[in-house]
Amino acid sequence: MGAVVSCIADAFRAVGRAIMAVIAAIGAGITAIVHGIVDFIMIIVSCLTCNRAGRRRRGGATRSAV
Repeated sequence: MGAVVSCIADAFRAVGRAIMAVIAAIGAGITAIVHGIVDFIMIIVSCLTCNRAGRRRRGGATRSAV
């Protein structure tokens, strides 16, 4: 009797893992789509601001008009 219960428990565990794998794949797909949209918006903002948005300034001497 214990072997039957163990077999049924393993079957439910396998089904649960398969469902979780499907959910993880859906989550990964949604994450990829969102990252693509964010990257596309960043490209548009970069283009509209002549690539000056988000650029870090490096330290050093500044040019002065002489």
